[in-house]
Amino acid sequence: MKKASILLSITALVFTLSAFTPPAGKFVSSNTHIKFYSTTPVEDIEANNYAAVSNLNPATGDVIFAVPMQGFEFEKSLMQKHFNQEDFLDTKQFPKASLKGKITNLQDINFDGDGAYQATVEGELTIKGVTRPIKEQGTITVKGNTIEVESKFSITLADYGVTFVKGKPSSNIAKTVEVTLKAEYQPE
Repeated sequence: MKKASILLSITALVFTLSAFTPPAGKFVSSNTHIKFYSTTPVEDIEANNYAAVSNLNPATGDVIFAVPMQGFEFEKSLMQKHFNQEDFLDTKQFPKASLKGKITNLQDINFDGDGAYQATVEGELTIKGVTRPIKEQGTITVKGNTIEVESKFSITLADYGVTFVKGKPSSNIAKTVEVTLKAEYQPE
């Protein structure tokens, strides 16, 4: 009888602890959308990429994105060709961009309950082999077992070695472009 009572107590303790434990393990996303937008008096350019993958660890706040640069799709095929060329992003030599960061206000986000939370991510963004520190804001929305992340920020192309001093790109492509990021995560 005493053994049964101890076993029941241990079982109750395990169930109680598991009910209040934050989500364990990583969440993964292959349902991503990354868009960049450039606007100049000459033209607006938009490219969309649905091929990125990402991991998010709610316990540590670590977030990682891997973006295949040749996955960006443009309205005009000539724009896509220029984007991939050696004098622009040289996607043959630098096939991926990455973002490795950490949510710095993890205490403000309840991954156990549905809701929308403002998040700050600090980390490093690597484009064309150049890594620079970033600090950006975003929204994390928790819906059951799904976590959605949205952010919009700007990057200056010259910071990543993308510069134009002459020719059509110097007047058609903005020096600073807007990046919109959306990702939907599921438990790994």
